[in-house]
Amino acid sequence: MSWIFFRRAAQLLAGLFCYGFSIGMMIRAGLGVSPWDVLGQGTSLQTGIAFGLVTNLIGLAVLLLWIPLRQKPGPGTVLNVLLVGPSAEVGLAVVSEPSGIWGQILLFTAGLVLLAVATGLYIGARMGPGPRDGAVRTGIEVSVLAAGWALGGTVGLGTVAFALLIGPMVNRTMPFFHIPVRTASAP
Repeated sequence: MSWIFFRRAAQLLAGLFCYGFSIGMMIRAGLGVSPWDVLGQGTSLQTGIAFGLVTNLIGLAVLLLWIPLRQKPGPGTVLNVLLVGPSAEVGLAVVSEPSGIWGQILLFTAGLVLLAVATGLYIGARMGPGPRDGAVRTGIEVSVLAAGWALGGTVGLGTVAFALLIGPMVNRTMPFFHIPVRTASAP
């Protein structure tokens, strides 16, 4: 195996860890989170199951929905399902809730920036998208958001900021972390 494979694997793992950790940061900020995390929070509140495990279970459920679509997951897709939840729990364990609105805004902003970088890392590794990355996003995420809010998940200005900013931010980070495909040249 070449060093490029190891670089891709390391970049994927770093991206997935940072992705989950950033979710923990945004939850601790208390200003609202992404639609999928609102669903995870609400489900966790209603069931008593830890947020990280709920995140893994939701990722697995979404991945199973790929079967009828005949969409094939990559190793990064499977690792996303397994690793984002535990790394979110690490973030929740080590990041404390800030005092005051400016602390909340700073923590949320840092979490959002880290999430954009993390997304660029794991998608740029080209080992498969996350299970939630492939679907018709807007309609599904509005439904997920409504369900999570009904279950008690946190919806707020952070949720709006996430919806408006994450796309443009990820569009900036993905080219930076993209590992190009090398093809064999024809004789």
